[in-house]
Amino acid sequence: MGETNGIGSPLGLGGETDVRWKKPPDPETTMEAFTTSTAIVTLAEMGDKTQLLAILLATRFHRPVLIMLGILLATVANHFLATLVGTQAAALLNADWFRYLIALSFLAMAVWALIPDRLDDAAQTLAPYGVLLTTIIAFFWVEMGDKTQIATIALGARFQDLWFVTAGTTIGMMLANAPAIFLGHRLLAFLPLRTIRAIAAGLFLAMGIGVLWSPM
Repeated sequence: MGETNGIGSPLGLGGETDVRWKKPPDPETTMEAFTTSTAIVTLAEMGDKTQLLAILLATRFHRPVLIMLGILLATVANHFLATLVGTQAAALLNADWFRYLIALSFLAMAVWALIPDRLDDAAQTLAPYGVLLTTIIAFFWVEMGDKTQIATIALGARFQDLWFVTAGTTIGMMLANAPAIFLGHRLLAFLPLRTIRAIAAGLFLAMGIGVLWSPM
């Protein structure tokens, strides 16, 4: 048996196996991943088509608790997959060109964040599956390819932290959509959406520049 030195395993045949323990995550980095993901998605979701869908669901069904639960479940599933795509891509494509691609995606999101969103006619056709299931299906579907999902993929690639990015983006979606469910269109009339879009664009821009200037 060879010396394991804390990282090998004595279970291999004919000698030690080459098993290395993963370095524990840095608490400061995980907190940055969580807070950045929460802030960016909260702002990006304001006036977004998924927030408009939340208002439509609340107006149609008048069941805020079930709608919030459905949005939570749909967001966790959607953003877990989105973050997984980002983290796995970053792990497999560890090269300068991929870092530039991530930076470019944040810069593109900065421009996209300035464009007002609208809910298309197809998304407004809600299937009669009950409040909870209808909310899950509709929200998961509308979130596909939406700016918050693309942002989640980019955040996953930037921080390579599956759990804290998913948690942050999910909380961001709930922070933005909970008031929309209870206040409806009154929320959009009250919020300075142009200012919020500008702040979100600024955050995306800062993320893009940060990725360019520092390795992931």
